[in-house]
Amino acid sequence: MANRLASATSPYLRQHAGNPVQWWEWSDEAFADAARRDVPVLLSVGYAACHWCHVMAHETFDDPALAAQMNDGFVCIKVDREERPDIDAVYMNATVAMTGQGGWPMTCFLTPDGDPFYCGTYFPPEPRGGQPGFGEVLAAITQTWVERRDEVGQVAGQVRAHLAATASGLPDSGARVDDGLVAAAVEALIADEDPVHGGLGRAPKFPPSATMLALLRHDERVGSPAAFDVVARAGAAMARGGIYDQLAGGFARYAVDEAWVVPHFEKMLYDNALLLRAYAQLARHDRGGVAERVCEQTVAFLDEALGTAGGGFASSLDADTDGVEGATYVWTPTQLDQVLGPDDGAWAATLFRVTAAGTFEEGASTLQLPHDPDDPARFAAVVAALRAARDDRAQPARDDKVVTVWNALAITALVEAGIALGHQEWVDRAARCATVLVESHIVDGRLRRGSLDGVVGEPAAMLDDHAALVVALLSLFAATGDDHWRSTALELLDRAIDTFGDSAEAGSWFDAPDDGGLLVRPRDPADGATPSGASLTAEALLAASMLADPDRAGRYAGLADQTLGRAAVLLAKAPRAAGHWLAVAQAALAGPMHLTASSARLLAVAREAAPGYAVVTAAGDTGFSADQPADTVLVCRGTTCSLPLGDAEALRRELDQNRPK
Repeated sequence: MANRLASATSPYLRQHAGNPVQWWEWSDEAFADAARRDVPVLLSVGYAACHWCHVMAHETFDDPALAAQMNDGFVCIKVDREERPDIDAVYMNATVAMTGQGGWPMTCFLTPDGDPFYCGTYFPPEPRGGQPGFGEVLAAITQTWVERRDEVGQVAGQVRAHLAATASGLPDSGARVDDGLVAAAVEALIADEDPVHGGLGRAPKFPPSATMLALLRHDERVGSPAAFDVVARAGAAMARGGIYDQLAGGFARYAVDEAWVVPHFEKMLYDNALLLRAYAQLARHDRGGVAERVCEQTVAFLDEALGTAGGGFASSLDADTDGVEGATYVWTPTQLDQVLGPDDGAWAATLFRVTAAGTFEEGASTLQLPHDPDDPARFAAVVAALRAARDDRAQPARDDKVVTVWNALAITALVEAGIALGHQEWVDRAARCATVLVESHIVDGRLRRGSLDGVVGEPAAMLDDHAALVVALLSLFAATGDDHWRSTALELLDRAIDTFGDSAEAGSWFDAPDDGGLLVRPRDPADGATPSGASLTAEALLAASMLADPDRAGRYAGLADQTLGRAAVLLAKAPRAAGHWLAVAQAALAGPMHLTASSARLLAVAREAAPGYAVVTAAGDTGFSADQPADTVLVCRGTTCSLPLGDAEALRRELDQNRPK
């Protein structure tokens, strides 16, 4: 029996095509084969940029003896969690329920009906650090399957019951997301700041991108210097730390320490898209400063490191280079001297905090930039030389998969950054990416999750794919006036409402279609590394309520209100798990706000003056404001609009006088 992964549309699966394991992709045929052979299913879930996934692949799945044991006793299924987040969500919940923790690689043993009965994460090939070797685990599972099948069935039944019991959405508590609830959530987030190093919480430190956006919106909406300062400190600390690539731009996944010095070196599209959006809003208050520099470098990183030939963006860069984490990025003083010469080498070592002892491993250091250089021309020359030398090193592998939701997040960020900082070419780049998604990822009217080298994959798009793309296309419509983006967005939104809405609970959403053949239909409304599908849906509905024709806008507004209302419990009890919800709530409480300008002159003025949560369009683009007086701006909050405003000062007075006191 052959390994079936060579033609997969996931680079992660293709990485395992050379294993001696007889891998299947997730399919009905794989489970039918397990039933025919009367053996368990071994489900392995990971992703291309995952360090320990690579370790287990080389240590275990490349081992002929272990592979033979897997092939003899199991049907082995390999899943890319980025391509099938629904499968990952179901079995990660099972893993956490059984072990108290989760992570990747995830290893689950299932019945031929798909019920998990034993789960874990990474298993070493031989006993190590108190963990059993993988061969021992396989032998024990096989023995239990053969000799104690009743125990397997009992555990599987208990896990299935637990998954069903925990698959409900957020309750409709009757609470409303109001100013008091939002203010309390903001206060809790401010109190959670690391006052020494910036950011939220303690190590490991993840970039709080959605929370940064929410706090900036709160300051814009009601005036909160404390909220703004939390964002400014976090933004500066990350931009000057080792988590940020000081030579070429782009953020790593997270820092293992509190001071942002040592990253986990994988670079994800979604992190950089979300951070670009936050830094773009910060840069509006820091023109010419660190935030604007980060925006420019992050856009360059997206294009140069993640841009694909077709116009989309690849998913990630690995943490490892030739099996060594961070090898591409770290430096020693000797290496700096070799590239730059002793004088510039010593200067660069001081500037970037590269020490003889090292800040990473084996005497190497990540590059930090605690202070701007006193000689910009010399600095530019040093950066160019170091980057050229680094480009000659072995490079981390890239996952070329174009994932709909993450590309959509990038589109929104590029549009907002382009408008905020005056880079029309960034808006044009966003439109190019959107064209790829609309023309390639929508097949027979249905959105797909992703593609590879222009070939669209079979997995259906999830709720977050639909919602993020709706937000992205409506952002493009507002920026360009091209109604194709709006019409496509509203078609996708209507399909998402029909496909993912819970008919029994208005405002509650499933994360996956109902035809996935899984034990339960997953839904997790909490924001994590990326915004949840539900919070993105709230944002999509809110934007559509301002940009759709009046006949449809009311429906979207009502659903947005119902969806946001269900987030009240998250905002009250776990605001760090509700960063994007909080950002959407700020926009909703502001009206939501829609500015229409009837001239190019005032359109530019409105875009500069409007807060980041407002939608700004040319008056004629929306159709229903075409009778607006010439050369004016209207400021609408919900269904109430201002008098026509004819100059920048009048617009600013209107915006200021309506801020909550």
